[in-house]
Amino acid sequence: MDTEIYQDDGVGSGRTAELDPTVFDIEPNDHVIWLDVKRIQAHERQGTSKTKQRHEVRGSGRKLYRQKGTGNARVGDAQSPIRRGGGRAHGAEPRDYTHDLNRKEKRLARRSALSYKAENDNVRVIEDFSIDRPSTRELTDLFELLEIEGQDILLATTEVEREIYLSAQNLSNVNVQEVRSINTVDILDADVLLLQEGALEWLTDVLSTAEPAGTAA
Repeated sequence: MDTEIYQDDGVGSGRTAELDPTVFDIEPNDHVIWLDVKRIQAHERQGTSKTKQRHEVRGSGRKLYRQKGTGNARVGDAQSPIRRGGGRAHGAEPRDYTHDLNRKEKRLARRSALSYKAENDNVRVIEDFSIDRPSTRELTDLFELLEIEGQDILLATTEVEREIYLSAQNLSNVNVQEVRSINTVDILDADVLLLQEGALEWLTDVLSTAEPAGTAA
């Protein structure tokens, strides 16, 4: 599967890049995608909600009055959850929501998401480029020439490109990330995946089923 490589002015370079079928043309595994999305979203939860239980509020543990003979409902101590100032029954406690997947499952999830994008012809490849200073106009002009303006775009760069990142800060529909940082959610959230040439090579090297020894994602 080949796709055209564009220059940084939005014009075709006359060259093509191969989209490795083991990365961009597999049968997507929806269950593994769901597991990876769940993992990523769970890692973003703080889990810091906390309410005071009855043993954590101030107050005597003495029974407030005798059990029988007063005409009132029976009652325990002042820390009881049914009394004002008492502790919360079954209240929230800090917890860790994170869970993990093994490396093969994470890579399968990304390959599945990439295959969905390639299947719908939503993968574009552009030569590695940098800009001298942050310029939102320069980015928007590029997207217009590529005919992808107005869509949600994930621009994966080969290296950290600070100027490109800053240029996209005013564009709510553009997500610029170094390719090593993109995950399944980033890919699925985008309408169009715009890859620099080096980013495509990195994805192919890391996610291909023919992995080189010692490669880490």
